[in-house]
Amino acid sequence: MSTPVVSIAYHSGYGHTAVLAEAVHSGAAEAGAEVHLIKVDGITDAEWERLDASDAIVFGSPTYMGTASGAFHVFAEASSKRWFGQDWQDKLAAGFTNSGSKSGDKLHTLQFFQILAAQHGMNWINLGLHPGWNSSSASEHDLNRLGVFAGAAAQTNIDEGPETVHKADIATAEHLGRRVAGTASRYGTRSSGDS
Repeated sequence: MSTPVVSIAYHSGYGHTAVLAEAVHSGAAEAGAEVHLIKVDGITDAEWERLDASDAIVFGSPTYMGTASGAFHVFAEASSKRWFGQDWQDKLAAGFTNSGSKSGDKLHTLQFFQILAAQHGMNWINLGLHPGWNSSSASEHDLNRLGVFAGAAAQTNIDEGPETVHKADIATAEHLGRRVAGTASRYGTRSSGDS
């Protein structure tokens, strides 16, 4: 079986979301995928083609004002060229986000990603974890400590840098990467001539 190709299409305003993108990358690579990081605010024609050739695309953005960043929205609108031909039909999709608040309307960003994926005819991969940190015996160091099912969610204080992204949130993003790569392996990959 071919190695699954996973691309992470993301925007990071201050570096926190980039830490999560690297974590998704690490998890997917650990699970045996060929993985590519693509910054959507400087995407090239070659990177669009890389997305077209991927088995799975993981969307990532900080949550600003209750939704994905403006730079990610520009990328999403530009993807309409792929929508016309349903070029991403049946690819796998997943997502991750970060915000300063514990909730911070992160779910809305993940739902935006889900709708984008649905418009492209993609198949959404959820986080696949029970919520953590929700009982007296639980800990803030649990995977999925924020209790989000749709994708990987992180919280980082607004007055601290990317080096302070919570280790549990990084581990949760790594889990998402492994899950995406594992799912892509189970479903099989396209031949090099397909897109």
